Amino acid sequence: MEPALAHWLAEQRSAIEREAARVGVVLDPASPEAEALRRFRSFTLFALVRGAAAPSLEGLRVSVRRAARAIDAWVQAAGSLAGPDGEKVLAPLGALRAQFIAALSASASARQAGGAPTPSARRAVSAAIDRIADVFLAADADSGAIVDANPAACALLGLARPDLLARTLDEIAAPTDRAEWSQLLDAMAEGSEPRHASLALIDASGAPARLDVRATRFTARGRTLALLVARP
Repeated sequence: MEPALAHWLAEQRSAIEREAARVGVVLDPASPEAEALRRFRSFTLFALVRGAAAPSLEGLRVSVRRAARAIDAWVQAAGSLAGPDGEKVLAPLGALRAQFIAALSASASARQAGGAPTPSARRAVSAAIDRIADVFLAADADSGAIVDANPAACALLGLARPDLLARTLDEIAAPTDRAEWSQLLDAMAEGSEPRHASLALIDASGAPARLDVRATRFTARGRTLALLVARP
């Protein structure tokens, strides 16, 4: 428990928000991301004062990626304001951030599980995808998790399918293009029309592979996927 840090965070709340805004993270107070940040702050203060705690996520529906970006900006702003003591602030906040995002991801996954297709439907779709010569990836538009991939994608990236499905799009995106990949997922999450872009992924060795990518939005029972068809 670190009540002194909790007290400092409460005192510096406005300054932390100004610092986050200074680097370009400004949230609409009515947005789901702002609500996620408010709950993270409450969770953090409670945990620092009283010890082990579980985040309150009831009724919160938010993109995990967007919530994580807002929370990361707040944590980094707090570390910056702490000056020489920045690491002493970032270490406990980083651990609490990881706990909160893990709980948020689990909550989102539980909601999505209710809308999962039947095994027979999944098999039919997978068989059709496997026959596509182009690279095919399906990514959750909120979390970026890779939820499906065809053999062409596995061959291009040098990864077995289970290994690929254990990753997020951010993890296989070329570092130079991560912001653009994130923007593409945001566009799909927001209901955009199909997009076309030239973006790169990295294979298992870290070598980049630039692709001509076409992204289409697919929504079923509350879950939005970005369907990505690409060719070198």
